[in-house]
Amino acid sequence: MRQITETSLTMNHGTETVRVEAWGRGIRVRAVPVGEMPDKPWALDLTPPAVPAVVTENSVEVGDIRCQVEWDGRLRFFSGEKLLLEEQSYPWALHERARCYKMRAGSPSFEATVKFEPQDGEVLHGMGQYRNARYNLKGCTLEMAQRNSQITVPFLLSSRGYGFLWNNPAIGRASFAENVTEWKAEATSCVDYWVTAAPTPTGILANYTDVTGHASPLPESLMGLWQCKLRYRTQDEVLEVAREYKRRGLPLDVIVIDFFHWDYQGDWSFDPEYWPDPGAMVKELKEMGVRLMVSVWPTIEQRSKNFRRFEENGYLVKTERGLPYQMNFLAQTCFYDATNPAAREFAYSILRENYGQYGIDMFWLDEAEPEYSVNDYDHYRHFIGSSLEVGNIYPRMHAMMTYDGQKADGVPDILNLLRCAWVGTPRFGAIVWSGDVESSFREMKVQLSNGLNMGVAGIPWWISDTGGFYGGNIEDPVFRELLVRWYEWAVYMPVLRMHGDRAPNLGTLSHGVDHGGGYCSSGSPNELWSYGEEVYEILKKYLFIRGDLKPYLKKTADEAVETGLPVMRAMYLAYPDDPVCWTLSDQYMFGADYLVAPVTDYGARERRVYLPAGKWERGGALIESAGEWITAPAPLDDMPVYKRV
Repeated sequence: MRQITETSLTMNHGTETVRVEAWGRGIRVRAVPVGEMPDKPWALDLTPPAVPAVVTENSVEVGDIRCQVEWDGRLRFFSGEKLLLEEQSYPWALHERARCYKMRAGSPSFEATVKFEPQDGEVLHGMGQYRNARYNLKGCTLEMAQRNSQITVPFLLSSRGYGFLWNNPAIGRASFAENVTEWKAEATSCVDYWVTAAPTPTGILANYTDVTGHASPLPESLMGLWQCKLRYRTQDEVLEVAREYKRRGLPLDVIVIDFFHWDYQGDWSFDPEYWPDPGAMVKELKEMGVRLMVSVWPTIEQRSKNFRRFEENGYLVKTERGLPYQMNFLAQTCFYDATNPAAREFAYSILRENYGQYGIDMFWLDEAEPEYSVNDYDHYRHFIGSSLEVGNIYPRMHAMMTYDGQKADGVPDILNLLRCAWVGTPRFGAIVWSGDVESSFREMKVQLSNGLNMGVAGIPWWISDTGGFYGGNIEDPVFRELLVRWYEWAVYMPVLRMHGDRAPNLGTLSHGVDHGGGYCSSGSPNELWSYGEEVYEILKKYLFIRGDLKPYLKKTADEAVETGLPVMRAMYLAYPDDPVCWTLSDQYMFGADYLVAPVTDYGARERRVYLPAGKWERGGALIESAGEWITAPAPLDDMPVYKRV
């Protein structure tokens, strides 16, 4: 039986129901093995743009894409006459189907797998951030789960001219093998995916952005330096650092106070012993033109003054068995349940009371995955379902907590720092950073390709800890060079942010205590002047380069909001017809005009750079390229950057 509307085709194959529906400039497919189809929008929670569609008994066509339904219910997707992708076909003797369901005993949810035919020579990008994945994801198997430094944003862009969104927040797996492309949700109530096509990759990203939401603006006032370290322990430390920037004539936009400025996890307030007058601190910083950001973890321990209120109102993530804790870091803690609208509203009311009264309106949303100590996702339950079914959406809803509250309070220039993301997160005033990564040249290479895949997955504001987070000794010449190279690269990110846990460790302020501002140790200094005079002069030089770039970055960021193009653009977004550009994981376009080629090898003083066809300028020298490799000089104080002319 088939039902046709102006925008959709619904079919029944035995007990299975499949709906193929025009959705913006793409096609949404939903399927259930039995029963009614649930109406859960997930990432597609906005009204899609109205685009004329053509629906027949065996096809749906909209924009540049057509879904053809075969006699056996298998789906094939075309742009014109070109086959883009198709659900996998099996000989009848195998008794297999492309859409597979396995019911879960005692639960209305089921395990779902959808398989597609592989395409030879296909290049795949996106999916978020995976530490061990290659830039081209073809051949990779990816866990779809949020972890510290692993960010699942399940949108894929193909060199064949389509984009694919797995519209499902369930824990699962995506495999792009040579013999099959397979998407799997471990527990779900509906198969749900969306496919779009366009003549260019930029068109695909525009279609994707239109249905999942455009990013909120990147404020120009926050495009300069953000000073951060693990960790400033006292009010005096923060003010002295800001004053030193002022004395040296170094522009500073933001200074960040990291974790354990509080007494207990979940207090979300200053420990008065080490932060005696937050109001005076904020006032002095504002007079210097510096905005203050504070770290807010979603963890709450029983000793917190807020624990009882969260527990009694049902605002905590639950455990299905055993002890009622989810993370063990300096205390046994629970996560507040960001999937519960009432819990989000209550959480922000605490931030408003304890920070807003001082004029603090920027939040560092650390631990936003959330970071469970044990990744048994069937063990945790949220307001909207088990973590196995909905866990990947948590960071997006956590970002909503601050964004909705700040919008209601009339906060201008909303921008919060988030560790993790899911589809649509940029709508909620979030810049995403890559988590706790190693301080090494090897990791820098990984981070570079990660940043490009995050941009293609729909996260236009992405950054990493400059120099990496852990393992960097401030006296080590290798680390000093790494810091310089990473900082030069960071100047060409959406935000320039210093952060890291620097060795040698400075220890704690207090002994024999188990809470409060003196409890946690601090890393060594991490300011621009902390690494010797040679490094300082290079960092200072690039800080002023960053300042000169602000008007250009503002223009680029506005374009990102409008079109969905990231600030850090994979080369093929600008040169889709150049096959070399689909392979370049270590250089990118910073907006439309600048080709950026970070140096990611210790001791390197030159590097190979691919210049696509056209005219390029560096340091006053003009190069006319037919699409060729060059050897670019790269002294320590000069990263290769070419301007398109």
